[in-house]
Amino acid sequence: MLLFILAMVIDSNMRMPDNPVTFLLLLMFWLGGLYLLTPAFVKRYMKLILAIYVSAMLYFTYVRLFSGNLETYIEIKKEMAISFFFFPIPVLIALWLFEQWKWLRTLQADKSKAELALLKTQINPHFFFNTLNNLYALTVKHSDQAPAVILKLSEMMRYTIYEGKKDFVSLKEEIEYLENYIDLHRIRYHKSVDIQFSHTIGETDKITPLLFIILLENAFKHGVESLSDKAYIHINLQSNEDGIQFTIENNFEASESNQEKGIGLDNIKQRLKLIYPKQHELHISEKESIFKVDLKIMAG
Repeated sequence: MLLFILAMVIDSNMRMPDNPVTFLLLLMFWLGGLYLLTPAFVKRYMKLILAIYVSAMLYFTYVRLFSGNLETYIEIKKEMAISFFFFPIPVLIALWLFEQWKWLRTLQADKSKAELALLKTQINPHFFFNTLNNLYALTVKHSDQAPAVILKLSEMMRYTIYEGKKDFVSLKEEIEYLENYIDLHRIRYHKSVDIQFSHTIGETDKITPLLFIILLENAFKHGVESLSDKAYIHINLQSNEDGIQFTIENNFEASESNQEKGIGLDNIKQRLKLIYPKQHELHISEKESIFKVDLKIMAG
């Protein structure tokens, strides 16, 4: 403000119209005000701003003092001299708006990552506790199955902890994780369960980790565990140039409550929305004690 007042005082006392001293003080006032409003922006583009306005000030000084008489200066002024000072303003505004847009994009990306991390932690941990209990029973009985259970459980925990943090993993690794999960459940159950898992994939196919496990958990928890006999889970996973198709079907006891099932499905819907926006189709059907989920992820 002192610069602005000083500029006005000097301008009113000097007999030289559009004197360079007044313009220099006003320019310092404008740049100082810009710095107070957006210090980070000014620091980031300091060299560009100084290059523009120092060039403008030098050009203006040359035109005002060395272009000839006042009439010549006034003609030049009408064309471009003064407008040269105001031209950078829309450019700086556009740069500032671009910075705000980048900041919002970064903020949205960070928010999405935080939401995904939270959704991954909601994967049911009861499976690991149940498997450890079964493993304890097997070791007490000195069962030959104990080493295989330990190895599979170790592989699953490694995958969950390390691969689960990645944005994408190979589809082959995700299938191995699901197969280990199925094998451990086979050991756990003392009843006959028809579990079929067919898959045809490409070697380089990628998928976000721990995506299908929620659907498989639901099939076991709300299907197999609710039935005393004739329980089944049929899974089919295919990939081609159009994308990935995952289908899982299981039967269940009709009187079972579906509240927890709904929580799991809400989880996967939210993850799909964050990771594959407008690139997926999820169809869920429930008819005559048969629950089916059909998920298609289109190639990006």
